[in-house]
Amino acid sequence: MTFQLIVFYFFAAIMVIAALRMITAKNPVHSALSLVLVFFTSSAIWLLLEAEFLAITLVLVYVGAVMVLFLFVVMMLDINISQMREGFVKFMPIALIVSLVMIVELVLVVLAKEFAIERTAGFQHELGNTHALGEILYTEYLLPFETAAVILLVAIVAAIVLTLRHRMQTQAQDPAEQVKVKAKDRIRIVSLASENDKKS
Repeated sequence: MTFQLIVFYFFAAIMVIAALRMITAKNPVHSALSLVLVFFTSSAIWLLLEAEFLAITLVLVYVGAVMVLFLFVVMMLDINISQMREGFVKFMPIALIVSLVMIVELVLVVLAKEFAIERTAGFQHELGNTHALGEILYTEYLLPFETAAVILLVAIVAAIVLTLRHRMQTQAQDPAEQVKVKAKDRIRIVSLASENDKKS
């Protein structure tokens, strides 16, 4: 047994335990932290497969952005855990069917000859797979890559527009109206009687 195989089994065991902990944990924050551990161990396995770009993308995007957002949302919301677990038994058959389908698909992909490791032999590059992936994205797959970028840009703009809707309940400042106001409209000078005037 090689050292690489030992490291793979080590990270795989941690990932399986963390995944089980993510499902069985009663606290949503603990589940989210277990999912973070799953992502870290998955990125370590990607590094063992010499897929550095996928490993660092998994850490930056999912751990650095998505899971931080999940943790903020979970900690800000007052989640009733007992109410969440009421439908656990009712949806168990559907969950088992979906899990079985996913397991069958994974087995078919692993055992298929089309997905064998020999197919990746032509993807070797002197400067690493990240450089090779960049060359492919910006040459052969430039149009789909730019299309995906435009779709993401439209989604970002749409999300901003939806959050900037004017609602009757919300109170917001209008900088244009604030700039138009003059000093005489903001300050009112009131003449008050002094102590000497009161005594006299």
